[in-house]
Amino acid sequence: MTHRIIRCGPDNPLRVVVVGAGSMGRQWLTTVTAAPETELVGIADLDLAAARRAAADLGRPGLPVGSDAVALAAGTGAQAIVNVTVPEAHHPVTTAALFAGLPVLGEKPIADTLAHALSLAAASEASGELFMVSQSRRWNPQLFALRGMLGELGAIGTLTTEFFKAPHFDGFRAEMAYPLLVDMAIHAFDAARFLLGADPVAVYCQAYNPPWSWYEGDAAASAVFEMAGGARYAYNGSWCSPGAETSWNGTWRASGEKGSVLWDGDSEPVLFADVQPAERPRSPYSDIAGALRVFVESLRTGGVPMGEVHENAMSLAMVEAAVSSARTGRRVLVDDVLDQAYAAALRDENRPDVRAALAGWQSVRGALVP
Repeated sequence: MTHRIIRCGPDNPLRVVVVGAGSMGRQWLTTVTAAPETELVGIADLDLAAARRAAADLGRPGLPVGSDAVALAAGTGAQAIVNVTVPEAHHPVTTAALFAGLPVLGEKPIADTLAHALSLAAASEASGELFMVSQSRRWNPQLFALRGMLGELGAIGTLTTEFFKAPHFDGFRAEMAYPLLVDMAIHAFDAARFLLGADPVAVYCQAYNPPWSWYEGDAAASAVFEMAGGARYAYNGSWCSPGAETSWNGTWRASGEKGSVLWDGDSEPVLFADVQPAERPRSPYSDIAGALRVFVESLRTGGVPMGEVHENAMSLAMVEAAVSSARTGRRVLVDDVLDQAYAAALRDENRPDVRAALAGWQSVRGALVP
């Protein structure tokens, strides 16, 4: 995937509009403001009062605001947008931006459905603009260290994540049918792909809701993924598990032919193997600030970043496959989920150029994983 290059960096900051003034939007506003390689030029939100409050809280009460991201970008000379809207708005906001000549850095997930994610991958192709998803935990230096240690173990048999937290959320998370799988587990699923260097083949998942849960939907789940190459990735988690909580990254164990690695999600991973670890590069970035920096570097150099829409779509495919398995009680092939999403994307696409890009794919997996 190639994309348009923009001359930008610390000496020529990328002019950015942030779309979304909620709690996560405010984190992005602070990050964009603090980064030397970006300049915040506007805030877009359907709630203009919220946008104005966010601007005032940044100490910039005169910052332009608007309800239409593309119009606000045109009026302020913005060169890119950061899309921090709710998942249902990711597809329309990002599509409009890409075809207005604005590269997009979006919050995870790519979109509310895998079909919409495939549409956005095709929209990026048709527009020639970069769409990168901020899968922020990818940039954790400890995750890079863990990946390096896995490289010392030979063949990997099993990678596991345990995630147990007890947050109380207002809004859409409290009402989702599968809040843990749909809103949170994608972080771990994406990290597993990164650690194993492999994509999913099939999954069996059970989701359930403990009797004391304060969520409407199933807030706990266990899933086992078969990964390309034969490794198994097992995820076990709950979002209503008070006491002895894990870190937000979860706790991890990798078991390979030469030993094991443990990571508590907060500290440095520990290698248990009779091998001499090689020096391996670590991520110089972290969290959303790292994602923003990589986005700007990619626009400046033309490089394809981790989190580019095609590469990231397989993480969302893991989510939809797990949900499908939980609903049906059956083992689900990821290629079946991809094919169903592709058929829906072609059926529902109303832009001829995006439909033509989709129709040019010889296979969905081949388009996402060249």
